[in-house]
Amino acid sequence: MKTSVREVKGNWDLGFTLDKHMISSTYLGDDEYGHPRFDNQRSEVGEATYQLKNQRKASEAGPLAKAIFDNVFGKFENVQVIIPMAASTARAAQPVDQVAAMLAGLSGLPWYQGWLVKATGGKKLKDVSEADRPDAVKGTMSLVGHLNEPGKVNILLLDDLYQSGASVNEACAVLRTYGKIGKIYFAALTRKH
Repeated sequence: MKTSVREVKGNWDLGFTLDKHMISSTYLGDDEYGHPRFDNQRSEVGEATYQLKNQRKASEAGPLAKAIFDNVFGKFENVQVIIPMAASTARAAQPVDQVAAMLAGLSGLPWYQGWLVKATGGKKLKDVSEADRPDAVKGTMSLVGHLNEPGKVNILLLDDLYQSGASVNEACAVLRTYGKIGKIYFAALTRKH
């Protein structure tokens, strides 16, 4: 899978995204119901992420996990646990969980499904201005249960789309309150900009 890896900065120790999500989006007009239509051109990673997340095409999880493993996993020192980002939308199968499970298989590491959770309700970040996003996510995440590994552990926090960084920064702030966390590494499949 073709990638264009970029480092992203935040309150994690080291983080990367695989590629831009969208290359271009052209407005085509409204459909017969008044809904806008677009011609969206996505990167290869962006299209695979879209297919997994929006079209429920589970077969995309493996190639996306392999892209993370091949292109960024080796940049992180001594990752011991994979943590999927808290889901903001309830789905029967969470896309980030699917990729985390595949990445765990490739790396031989444990992953903790549902360990980092987000409170239900509230506004979706896509409906909040970038300037207001840190306040919108403040206090919305928590940890459920405990990590089973002995001592401090370095974790890889995995997400599907990196936009402003507000959610990831909040997640890292919550993770840092847990005494067993060593370094926090971050990887997202795609980025908005």
